Amino acid sequence: MRIPSKPSTAHCTQDLYVRYLLAQPKGDGCSHMAEILQDVSHDSINRFLLRERYEPKDLFDLLVGNGWVELTGGIVSADDTILEKLYSNPKKMDLLGYYWSSKYSKPILGIPLITLYYSSPNGLRVPINYRIYDKQEGKTKNQYLQEMLQEVLDWGLRPTTFTSDAWYASKANLNLLKDVQMGFLVGVAKNRQVRVGAQQYQRVDNLIISEQGLHVHLKGVGIVKFFCQRFKNGSCRYYLLYAPDPKELAYAGKAEFEHLHTLHWGIECFHRAGKQLCGLQRFRVRLTEAVHTHVFCALRAFVELELQVWHQQIDNWYALQRNLYQEVARQFILEQPLLGSMALT
Repeated sequence: MRIPSKPSTAHCTQDLYVRYLLAQPKGDGCSHMAEILQDVSHDSINRFLLRERYEPKDLFDLLVGNGWVELTGGIVSADDTILEKLYSNPKKMDLLGYYWSSKYSKPILGIPLITLYYSSPNGLRVPINYRIYDKQEGKTKNQYLQEMLQEVLDWGLRPTTFTSDAWYASKANLNLLKDVQMGFLVGVAKNRQVRVGAQQYQRVDNLIISEQGLHVHLKGVGIVKFFCQRFKNGSCRYYLLYAPDPKELAYAGKAEFEHLHTLHWGIECFHRAGKQLCGLQRFRVRLTEAVHTHVFCALRAFVELELQVWHQQIDNWYALQRNLYQEVARQFILEQPLLGSMALT
């Protein structure tokens, strides 16, 4: 993070920008914010985005320093999302490229964001670490994830369980989790090789898995418990559960699987809310520094939403904007005359 050498006289601050994102998540960036505020210029806002050097550790320190999250006993989930920039020019914008999107089932133009999302034992659910994917660094998403996991452990976080989809269920990732004595529930591809007892290795989709799970030996990892989520169209998704304590793994069944699976769904909801309510992918800046600052502030805006829900000031993440515009909409509907209205006879 940038450390100011003297008191700041900047007109645009983090708090001001975060409030703008919460009030206008579909706004058009610096120019639109300047039009609303009137006494803060477009250049001042743009300088703020280029000047600051916020890092993931700053977000973590904010959460821990205020006592909002409990460091021990929570669930940490990993996933990535594409910040869509379908109509931008890759030659004129940093970090932009074509990446696979499950939403479109094809590569799209955008910027991948990888997030660690923490479900604290006290009920708060917030992002605690993140990476903006940069091809120039030459790292894979799995390497980013390993860095992020090691960082939060070094910062003092001690979650009991890790969850992710199949993308992050590589042998290296799972063995890293085992080494740090962390349980995990992860999706797996149907062709992963497993062995039941002394039998030969076979594909996961050849197994007969009961609702309470099936103990197997996952090749390159060890003893885990497999679960199968079946859909009405006949398709299946496979998940593996691991606990450092063999007795805990033996007693884990359908209830434990569904509980962890539900908690993992929270990171999907977070990514959607970040885009819809916090302007996460709604920015018009082109340089790397400005993109990083915007993403940090958007994540900080989501934390504010979650804190208001946690403190029972609003019912859900979407209530803030609904309440914000309700009175304005009411006045317009009831009081604003229509120039083209005609009296019906």
